[in-house]
Amino acid sequence: MKSRADAVGLVLARPARMLGLEPFFMELIAGIEETLAADSRSLLLHVVPDHEAEIRAYRRWGQGEMVDAVVVVNLVDDDPRLPVLVELGIPTVVVGGPRGDLPFSNVWIDNAQVTRDAVRHLVALGHRDIARVSGPHALAHTQDRTHAFVGECERLGVHGTVLEGDYTEASGTRATRALLGRRGAPSAIVYDNDVMAVAGLGVAGEMGVPVPERLSLVAWDDSALCRLAHPPLSAMSLDVHAMGTQVADCVLNVVAGGPVTSYEAKLPRLVTRGTTAAFAPAPAAD
Repeated sequence: MKSRADAVGLVLARPARMLGLEPFFMELIAGIEETLAADSRSLLLHVVPDHEAEIRAYRRWGQGEMVDAVVVVNLVDDDPRLPVLVELGIPTVVVGGPRGDLPFSNVWIDNAQVTRDAVRHLVALGHRDIARVSGPHALAHTQDRTHAFVGECERLGVHGTVLEGDYTEASGTRATRALLGRRGAPSAIVYDNDVMAVAGLGVAGEMGVPVPERLSLVAWDDSALCRLAHPPLSAMSLDVHAMGTQVADCVLNVVAGGPVTSYEAKLPRLVTRGTTAAFAPAPAAD
């Protein structure tokens, strides 16, 4: 009988400096650890620069039987990590999807539906030129949101613009300046995370664009950053901690020999605060 390692592995392929800046992963990790601890297990976290280094970590863990299971995040198309994990035979839970061809259990969010909800809300407020500052295009959930955003804007007959960011303050600042500095600037911007949204709010202040009178902003995930901003940021609010406990429950089911199953996390909901308002175009100058 294989011995129990009492650990579950999570590898994050991203710059280590970003980990402390991204509320999403801190909340997700907290939810996972809380549930694993109740089963006398711990979370082994490893931060690496890219997928190649992530795969090397899986091979080390598999050869040394260092973990009972792993959690995989940030799916990409033709993800190179999944066949390696199948080869190694490590019980695995994927955060993301849905994908009918996944060989592992997964916990996923309907990102397309949430994006459509955000667009519909802004259009109902009178916005006809809406922008989105996305995460990295290679990520599957970014593509889902982008396709839904473009499609819903087209369906509702409004103009939609997408600029790619990377979840950092710098990319949120850069994208917002580019959007507000162009002729025909958008009257509303949706950001793929809280950090970029807070940066965008700062840029609007620097450029003299009043929020929400002339510009509405919507963040994603709804961490404390949104509530502490001035004005507080409207956000598509996801209980990330609860999602983390759901992921850990899925892990415990997998290591107990349960079937491959897809679990849908609770749909994020729009929480309106001080950065969204009804919009009417300014009267033309005489």
